[in-house]
Formats: sequence, structure tokens, C-alpha cells
Amino acid sequence: MGGTEHLTVRREGATLVLTLNRPDARNALSLPMLVGLYDGWVEADADDEIRSVVLTGSGGSFCAGMDLKALAGNGMEGEHYRDRLKADPDLHWKAMLRHHRPRKPVIAAVEGYCVAGGTEILQGTDIRVAGESATFGLFEVRRGLFPIGGSTVRLQRQIPRTHALEMLLTGRPYTAQEAARTGLIGHVVPEGTALARALEIAEQINACGPLAVEAVKASVYETAEMTETDGLAAELARGWPVFDTADAKEGARAFAEKRPPVYRRA
Repeated sequence: MGGTEHLTVRREGATLVLTLNRPDARNALSLPMLVGLYDGWVEADADDEIRSVVLTGSGGSFCAGMDLKALAGNGMEGEHYRDRLKADPDLHWKAMLRHHRPRKPVIAAVEGYCVAGGTEILQGTDIRVAGESATFGLFEVRRGLFPIGGSTVRLQRQIPRTHALEMLLTGRPYTAQEAARTGLIGHVVPEGTALARALEIAEQINACGPLAVEAVKASVYETAEMTETDGLAAELARGWPVFDTADAKEGARAFAEKRPPVYRRA
């Protein structure tokens, strides 16, 4: 199990929990954090015992975006990871889920600040839970910057364009309640309970057939921009083989026998 000084990794049953761990900087993105995130996504993809991933932050914040002090030329912590970036110049985009989509479901558990790069990473997750005092927003334009983590492409596909443009062009903060009304997040829960709720959702996913879960997630994303005709054809090609798996047969037997299924990814 990996992790770095700014990213902790732990297991909760079949769920891998990745925690952004730089609380003194509201979990602003650092090189150690990006390396840890990327390694976490790789670990989740490679380990068949992992069925879901929860992404959260420590110290009452999710992520306050890029470390602007480093951007201004004051140095980035974790220079000893620089060789990782040289070996894979795309690593930071994969870490932020811009150029990588994990095959396992990813649930975001947000408390406190989830702004700028934090909101951009959020758009790469599948299910989103936020504490009622959480704050969202894409502040880049206020600082003369561009939200290059994918927001000008993804946000308008995830929420109505009028809301996406307002968030992108005003750079203003959004409350958890506003974010839920626009559709950016799915659940608003009492402050301090986002992680617990995310883990509950993860457990519900983990109880399902893993091959089916992964196929459903893949189908949703790969058909998103297709015509209905092409999408239905792609869905059939992706979904029909699931019915021939041992897991599908186990699900049917367990239902008939009124017992919990035991899935083996077969």
C-alpha cells in the first residue's frame, strides 16, 4: 500500500481510502500529493480485492487547489519526486483524473474547501458527498488564470451550461446547498459526516457484482457523447458478456436462496 507525506492510503474492507493530507495548506496540491494520488489510482485499478475508492481530505478541507506559492516561483515541496514527473510528464494530469479514469467507482467525501483544482478533481469522481459547510468554486479567473484541469470541458457536461458558465466566469464561491442544486454534488450531509456517508455508499457498491459494477461505469462514460443508436449498441457489447459470468450465476442463485451473494470476479 502506497502513500506519501501528503497523501495517506488505507483500506476499509474492499474500499481504498485516499486522503489528501496537507491540512496546514488546506490540502493544496503539492508534488508529493500528486504522486500519491496517481499511485493510489494505479493501486485501485490493479488490485481486484478493491471494489471502490473514497477520496477525501484531512483537517476539515478537501482541496484548495494548486499551491500558488509554488506557481509564483517559491519552490514546490517534495522535489525528491521530480524524477517521477520526468519519467511521466503526464503524471499530474492522471493524478487529477484529467487523463485517467479509474475502473472502480470513485466517491468524493468533501468537507470545507473544495475550490479551484479541488473542484476540478471533483469532476473526475463518480459520486459526491459534501458536508453542509463545504465551499466549492473555480476561482481561476479571479487570479488571471485558466481552469486547465478540464473544467471548461467537463463542467458543462455535468451541470446545466448556464450554471457551468456562471461558476467559471464569476469565480465566486458556492455553498454545498448551491452545488447540490446545480447537480455538482449528490448529497449534502451534516458537517463532519461526509466520509461516513461516502463509506456507506461504497459498502453498497461493494456488495454488488464487481464485474457488473465496472462494466456499468465504463458503459456510462463511453456512451455519454454517442448518439442513442450508437450508445445502445455499445451498451449491448459491454453488458451482454456480464450475463455469462460466474458472478451473474452466483447472483441469481443467491437471490433464489435468499442469501447474500459471494462474488469472485469470474
